[in-house]
Amino acid sequence: MHRRTFLSLFGSVSTATLLTSATGRAFAIAHSDGWPGYRQATVIDSLGSPGTAFSEGLTPLSPGELHDVRASGLTAVNLTVNGSPGSYARDYDETIRQIAYWNAEIAAHPNIFLQVLRAVDIAEAKRSGRLGIIYGFQDATPIAEDLNRVDTFRNLGVRIFQLTYNRRNLVGDGCLESGNAGLSEFGRKLVSRLNERKVLVDLSHADERTTLEAIEASKTSIAISHTGCAALAPNPRNKTDHELRKLADKGGYVGIYLMPFLRNQGQPMADDLIRHIEHAIEVCGEDHVGIGTDGSISSVAVTSEFKKQYADVINERRKLGISAPGEDPNVYTFIPDLNSADRFAHIAELLSRQKFSDARIEKILGGNCARLLHEVWEE
Repeated sequence: MHRRTFLSLFGSVSTATLLTSATGRAFAIAHSDGWPGYRQATVIDSLGSPGTAFSEGLTPLSPGELHDVRASGLTAVNLTVNGSPGSYARDYDETIRQIAYWNAEIAAHPNIFLQVLRAVDIAEAKRSGRLGIIYGFQDATPIAEDLNRVDTFRNLGVRIFQLTYNRRNLVGDGCLESGNAGLSEFGRKLVSRLNERKVLVDLSHADERTTLEAIEASKTSIAISHTGCAALAPNPRNKTDHELRKLADKGGYVGIYLMPFLRNQGQPMADDLIRHIEHAIEVCGEDHVGIGTDGSISSVAVTSEFKKQYADVINERRKLGISAPGEDPNVYTFIPDLNSADRFAHIAELLSRQKFSDARIEKILGGNCARLLHEVWEE
């Protein structure tokens, strides 16, 4: 499945600001002046993407999609460029095609996009009003058994490297593996190589033992770019307090996602996101928490076509064994009352209503992620 199609099925499409859920309830997005510090803040989605659902392969971004990038107010995004996360395919060729596609999009729209290769590029993206694109992996399969490919992909711009997806690979166990076997010897060598090459290690989708062992093995701070809190919603895709605390103790970063796994049942809403952010701060401290939506920038229109295609993707993921508990054709992978391109601005307003200080809001929106990237890439 092409990356733009895949990611959008875990949150994107048109420009609607009102949708009807599977239960028939209407959710309106409230528009207001918002939090006054938003325009000045560095805003980073630690897992997301420009794009629209069900695009025909790697097609050029549309004017509407480009407009949504501008409207989002985002400074940078961690964009997945490996081909098919969770498959056992080696994915090398497809990953090269993905990188080539995004290289072409960045080159075609230099006034909108900036490829991020160094921490200073994030500051430049903010200064110039462009979206910084950070190439990242959501699985280690493209390197197969060749650690030298770390250098190859780094030379192609990859700066964030997730070790596993939901299943087991040569590096370690994903969160859906019942064995919880942890990090392999090859995985330890990979973590060491990533440290040497100043590539950020990402432990989203990893099982608990792999997560804890990779945190211990890494010489630098690491990220869990998109997850939730298992203490609030027990689910293999969410991280335990023990994992979160170990992450923070080593200076790491966790991004809370906008996914179904924020609740045990039913459609998550904005208040569920805020609860998870608050809990993560209680466990990790305010210097280690941010947002990784795990979705696309554009909003979602729930049409009959969308419902069918969404259900088809859920069923396909179940067949492949990569569907986590909680994935349901009637529970969408976006938050209805944050269903707009400028969702981060609305999140900032909600945090302000919770009496979060301006400094804390700035950290959550992107300051904490930017700090980690600077430490890992530039040290």
